[in-house]
Amino acid sequence: MKSMLFDQLTPALPTAYKQLSDKELQQLVCENRKALGSSLFLPGHHYQRDEVIRFADVTGDSLQLARQSAARPEADVIIFLGVHFMAETADILTPDRQRVILPDLRAGCSMADMADDRQCEEAWRQLTDRYGDTILPVTYVNSSAAVKAFVGRHGGTTVTSSNAEQVMAWAYSQKKRVLFLPDQHLGRNTAYKGGMSREKMAVWDPIRAELVPDQPGAALDDAELLLWKGHCSVHENFRMEHIQQFRSEEPDRQILVHPECTWEVTQAADLAGSTSYIINQIQQAAPGTKWAIGTEMNLVQRLAAEYPEQSIVSLNPDMCPCLTMNRIDLPHLAWVLDEVSSGKIVHEIRVPEDIAADAGLAIERMMSLTS
Repeated sequence: MKSMLFDQLTPALPTAYKQLSDKELQQLVCENRKALGSSLFLPGHHYQRDEVIRFADVTGDSLQLARQSAARPEADVIIFLGVHFMAETADILTPDRQRVILPDLRAGCSMADMADDRQCEEAWRQLTDRYGDTILPVTYVNSSAAVKAFVGRHGGTTVTSSNAEQVMAWAYSQKKRVLFLPDQHLGRNTAYKGGMSREKMAVWDPIRAELVPDQPGAALDDAELLLWKGHCSVHENFRMEHIQQFRSEEPDRQILVHPECTWEVTQAADLAGSTSYIINQIQQAAPGTKWAIGTEMNLVQRLAAEYPEQSIVSLNPDMCPCLTMNRIDLPHLAWVLDEVSSGKIVHEIRVPEDIAADAGLAIERMMSLTS
């Protein structure tokens, strides 16, 4: 367990911070960052609001930021501009003396919430009864520490959208079947891209505790990929009707989507890849290129502002930013920085030692494959 260097508090955001202007809040953040110096590290996820991402020391995806946090031994405090599972991963990877703060504890992830360790153990019991010792569990890093620990205990690994193909290939070198959680779409899209037919896939419904073929009429005995019935609430809102409209009205606009989108959408898109892949495609694109991007709105709008020589719009014109990501705002950031400056820790993320040890195994297996 991480040692207690500060007072442990978990209050809600004081009203006073809600009444300050943006200029006053920005000044507070700047003053505290300067005072804390290198003892503070602020990693920020690509999907964060502009008002807080501007203060990030580095930006990136969740695992990249957790690893960068661990590589900052001079930082006593890490204020993670992201969501709960990301801060958990940072806590797992950082040494005991470092403290990880999530400015708003309500900043969760609906996908991560679609699988818990109790459901995982029940699924494992039923699936191993059916298929025997032929299954390796693999979890997307967008999952809770408890789910990562379940996977680690059973010899499995974590995976990111950037390394999914490589890690899945390794998983199938270990066992005949993979239980992929919690995002069915990333699992399905990755396996299909690797050459697996959908007739070899099945979907595990954790609510009904039931396994069904991914394709009607397919035999469950032939299933080699067991997909957890979970999804990203943002990426599932990019639909075929959006692609069809762009194809009809602007056929020269390229469609670029994240693999958390449905199989139908990723198949119909021009390009599909991780958040870093999407960013790289835009960075390397020629002036005048036209894009419709299927990923989180904060990132799409930021790319449009940073690359005005290109025409960049959201694939879904009615899309809103991720609601849970957006909970990290300027008042919460200013408040937790004020508290740290006064020697107090609020909204600390701590993963119990036993869970951290097993979850760490799953993360380390992935890093050994991809580093």
